[in-house]
Order: sequence, then C-alpha cells, then structure tokens
Amino acid sequence: MRKIKLFTIGYEGRDMVEFIQYLTTLNISRLIDVRELPLSRKNGFSKSQLRKILEMHNIEYIHMKELGSPSTIRHQLKRDNNYHNFFLRYLKHIEDNPESIEKLYEYLFDKVSCLMCFERSAKYCHRSIIAEKIKLYNGRKIDVIHI
Repeated sequence: MRKIKLFTIGYEGRDMVEFIQYLTTLNISRLIDVRELPLSRKNGFSKSQLRKILEMHNIEYIHMKELGSPSTIRHQLKRDNNYHNFFLRYLKHIEDNPESIEKLYEYLFDKVSCLMCFERSAKYCHRSIIAEKIKLYNGRKIDVIHI
C-alpha cells in the first residue's frame, strides 16, 4: 500500500507564477479549493480564472464549498482574533458534516492533490484542521505537507 501525500497551500503573498511553480514542481495535478466563497481581489485567484489557469498547466480544479469556513465563524474571528475558538468551531462544523471528509478522502488516490485557501501559513488556516482530520480518516497513513 503506497503512502498518500496531501499538500496544502495558501496564496497569500504569492503571485500566480510562484503559485503555479510550487504546484508543478511538486507534480500536483489536482487543486482542491476549500474556500467557502472562491472569490479573490487578487488577480487570477477567483474560481473561474483560477480554473482556466490551472487547466493550462494540466491541473484539475475542484471547489469544495462544504469544507470552507462558514461566514459566521470567519466573522467572529475577525471580531475577536481568537484562533483557538475559530479552530474549535470549525472542527465542530466538519465533524457535523463527515461526508465532506469522506468525499475529500476519495480524491487522494488517483492524483497528487493539494488543498488551497488564502492564508499563507497553515497554522492560521482551517485547512490545517482538514489536513489533521484526513490524516486520521480510515486509519490510512497520509502525509500532509504544507507549502
């Protein structure tokens, strides 16, 4: 049984050239967008534009809205800057929706996949919670690499 790798990346502070270089250098062939709202003021990072750019580099784009951080949780974080509370509330959100982790898990076997959100550091992003949940799912060893 081969060990599965799951990459994660945030596009904060990166331009599209650097972003694509990371993905192609690591042979990532599927990008899974885990933003609830896949919109960005940063050129190229909104859903439609991003999908087109990725297709030019033979990278599949998938948007998993259900793994996005709900707006109520994000807005509370903006008000109180309490990451501990944010991560606890987000963890409850995905535990209440286990089918989202099941669906993500299925994506990991046929292509090298990468979770994407905005925050550059996984330490401050809900994708770190997703990554921890997927590492524990089904007893399968999955290496998570934050880039």
